[in-house]
Amino acid sequence: MNTINPKKLYLSKWTAVRPINKEKHFLVSKITFDEEGCVEECVIEAVMTKRADAIDWNSLKDSTQWLQGWL
Repeated sequence: MNTINPKKLYLSKWTAVRPINKEKHFLVSKITFDEEGCVEECVIEAVMTKRADAIDWNSLKDSTQWLQGWL
């Protein structure tokens, strides 16, 4: 289980355990917060192709899917 502080999520680096479309390294490129300070939207961007996808930021906590940093 990865521990994540939502306020430090922006520009954090992640490695997909199972590559997605032959892409392994990602960067959190956009975070949107609601009025209460909760994460509303999280967008990750593939480092090599610059392809961006919106994901549930809580999925980054699952260490069977994501590893923190670029490994």
